[in-house]
Amino acid sequence: MDEIEDGAPPKKKSGMVMTIAAIAIVSVLGAGGGWFLGGMLAPEPLSSDEARVLEEAKATIKAREAAEAANEAAPAGGEHGKAKKEDEEGLPKASTEANGVLQLDPITTNLSYPTENWIRLELALLFKGAPDVAMAQQIHEDVAAYLRTVSLQQIEGPRGFQYLKDDIQERVDLRSEGRVTNVIFRTFVVQ
Repeated sequence: MDEIEDGAPPKKKSGMVMTIAAIAIVSVLGAGGGWFLGGMLAPEPLSSDEARVLEEAKATIKAREAAEAANEAAPAGGEHGKAKKEDEEGLPKASTEANGVLQLDPITTNLSYPTENWIRLELALLFKGAPDVAMAQQIHEDVAAYLRTVSLQQIEGPRGFQYLKDDIQERVDLRSEGRVTNVIFRTFVVQ
């Protein structure tokens, strides 16, 4: 009452304290929400067993590729060479220049999300006329680059696979300028 009588206005609560308190509450809520959403969206880290299995799988793939390269580089001789010659004399291969079909090397790459998933795709191209190996190599590289941008959710189910086929066919059509009439999917595996 003394203040009112003295003519001085009563002291108001500082607006600065209320502003700081509001900012602190909003910051705590934002940090908690970010932690919660981050926990839901981020993939779980690999356990030691899963990491060991993944490393063993990668080592196995490298060993297979090295063995295949060694088999291709080995001179034709001995029993292995005879078996290979017998296979070549058997049924004709579907991928020949005579029928315009060129099989591309297998494409194995990881998906964009989740990155621990891999995709393996084997394609063959049906050319109008004689196959163009240089163009086929460019198409192979283009398809491999495209597959690195695809997420698992985009290719799930029959509709997703059909969209993937359509996208790859469109890329091949653009790259080949109409010289490739069809893209044949030989293998499609997601791991």
